[in-house]
Amino acid sequence: MNTLLLRLVGPMQSWGLQSHFGVRDTGREPSKSGVLGLVCAALGIPREDDHTLEILSILRMGVRVDREGRLQRDYHTATNVLKAGGGLKDTELSTRYYLADAAFLVGLESVEIDLLVKIHQSLANPTWPLYFGRKAFVPGLPVHLEDGLLPEVCLEDAL
Repeated sequence: MNTLLLRLVGPMQSWGLQSHFGVRDTGREPSKSGVLGLVCAALGIPREDDHTLEILSILRMGVRVDREGRLQRDYHTATNVLKAGGGLKDTELSTRYYLADAAFLVGLESVEIDLLVKIHQSLANPTWPLYFGRKAFVPGLPVHLEDGLLPEVCLEDAL
């Protein structure tokens, strides 16, 4: 097995689990779908590319919590919001949760070293901007770790 490590450190992070309508939740640590979304942004993979998403979903993921952060709540009011059926809604209220000042080390494990090499290189020079769950939640430190690619090291040992 081979492992790639990613550093997820930022002032705000949101790793949604079951967000519906006016309440946007967050997990206490990065979700696999959120991390794979970050990887897809780095690689330039669009949401519609089911084939590549299927390949990435096979990766095994683990998380080391270096700083758990504080759960915070934010109340949003938006005006002139487009409705799905057409027209505008006057006001949209929502409650959004996020982690403040959290730090994680995430490991992705694969038998395929070439896939991890490609991800590692793309994190150093991402195709699209990287963020932690919401576009305003940008990394506080680079996600790419220079020595983060660990050939022949299993996920548990790497973390």
